[in-house]
Amino acid sequence: MAERLRENTGKTFLSGVLLLSLSTVLVKIIGLIYKIPMLTYLGSVGMGYFNSAYEIYALFCVISTAGLPVALSVMIASARARGNGGEVRCIWRHSLRIFIGVGMLGTAVMLLFSRRFCQMIQSEHALGSILAISPTVFFICVSSALRGYFQGYQRMLPTAVSQVIESLGKIVFGVLLARYALGRGYDTPTVAAFAGMGLTLGTALSLLYLVLEKIRFSPGEEEDTALAEPRLPSAARIWSRLAKLAIPMTLGASLVSMTKLVDMTMILRRLQSIGYSEVLANEAYGSYTTLALSVYGLLPTLVNSIALPLVPMLSAAIASGDRARQEDMIRNSYQLTALFALPASLGVAAYAEPILRLLFGGTPSAVEIAAPLLSALGMSVFFSCMITATNSVLHAYQAVKRPIVSMLAGAAIKILTAYLLIGNPRIALLGAPISTFLCNVTVVCVNLLFAATLCHVSGLWQLFWRPLAAATLSIGVSYAVYWILSTHIGKHAMLTVSAILLAMIFYLIFALAMGAVKESLIQMLPQGDRLCKILKKLRLLGVSPATEKKGAFK
Repeated sequence: MAERLRENTGKTFLSGVLLLSLSTVLVKIIGLIYKIPMLTYLGSVGMGYFNSAYEIYALFCVISTAGLPVALSVMIASARARGNGGEVRCIWRHSLRIFIGVGMLGTAVMLLFSRRFCQMIQSEHALGSILAISPTVFFICVSSALRGYFQGYQRMLPTAVSQVIESLGKIVFGVLLARYALGRGYDTPTVAAFAGMGLTLGTALSLLYLVLEKIRFSPGEEEDTALAEPRLPSAARIWSRLAKLAIPMTLGASLVSMTKLVDMTMILRRLQSIGYSEVLANEAYGSYTTLALSVYGLLPTLVNSIALPLVPMLSAAIASGDRARQEDMIRNSYQLTALFALPASLGVAAYAEPILRLLFGGTPSAVEIAAPLLSALGMSVFFSCMITATNSVLHAYQAVKRPIVSMLAGAAIKILTAYLLIGNPRIALLGAPISTFLCNVTVVCVNLLFAATLCHVSGLWQLFWRPLAAATLSIGVSYAVYWILSTHIGKHAMLTVSAILLAMIFYLIFALAMGAVKESLIQMLPQGDRLCKILKKLRLLGVSPATEKKGAFK
């Protein structure tokens, strides 16, 4: 029985990763679409209140769910591998109590200390949004328990579907409730609170789906027929194992969320210290988070979902002890990340204002505020993607504490530079994306140093300069065409879309012509062999001397 479970795990792992990656991308797209009507209903000021409450919720959500569901899935999978159905039921029963308790505690803290949070961020009008969102912590905790349970059975579909339901529920309920509040003539903080109720209802609907799936789910014959251990683990032992697995992962994820919360507090307080009123500070913060950060956050998700399947391949190479193969896989993961992230970085920096006008054209004042901020965030896209790539390498080598060290270093740099730059009236809010860039660069550099101690990869510059040159040329040519045409026919939406498509075509041509795309990389993609044959027929892909040798990227 245990052997059969191990075989099934190996067969379903990659498909599960791809499924979750696709659902994450879909959730990000829905989230971006959600903000378009919400910005119309709430305005930049209202979105500032909503996003302030959301960042506080996000911190509690990360603390409650970042490591616990993963730890639960690991414990359940381990018990199943031993063929012990009794232990599986015992783990689920005792772990569920932990999730429910943590969820209730998180919701209670948000409710009881809501006014204190408002004072901390100097945004009294965010109170209604914080109260409206607070029940979501409980719902998301119980949902995470169910997701961890299903993942322990290698069933990723319930997690993927529940994430999509949560996002769709948020947009449907949020828009309907915001429209209702506007129709009743409520003020902006109250409309933002009604929008927050939409998030709570969407999460509750997602939880309902997971509960129904759990009722319908039949674990299989191993839980019904397997011999249970004479003595099942006690509740204290299960909770101890859960904490031991979850705490390191939770700390790492909490640092990211804590940095965002500190960033929000820093922005609102420092802007007011240089003369902004509370309303103007929230308007600037709302434009930055709703427009600039939404587009910025979407791109790393898209790129990271492409590189994610490489992680188990590296883990397999490490397990086999093949150092040459390990170096090959690390090079491949870095280069594949660079191939997609570098043009995305330069494209966002160049086309920030046209992209925002295309998505949020109904709010020109918010676009005007956010455009230079998104442009400054552009170069952070590449380093954000490299953080995921380098973290994956460290996790594959089971060096789980080192990403925490690098994140602490990056957070320290971000807090210091944000405080100094945002407090400078000549820089003001532009200091936020600059501090993000410096933070990401710090994390990547520290991660690369850590990774080099585990498996030294020489000549990293060789992996990046060709994609960088191809991206620079393609973005430069396409933007020149865009600028010339826009001066004659105006900055139309179709012109923006056409210019971005032109940049993508040019990048593909330049990248292939300059040898930035290697045959071994293309072969890793779906239908990679067939794609290589087509490119060779078009004479866009040749075999370089390096790729003819064993260990193509040495």
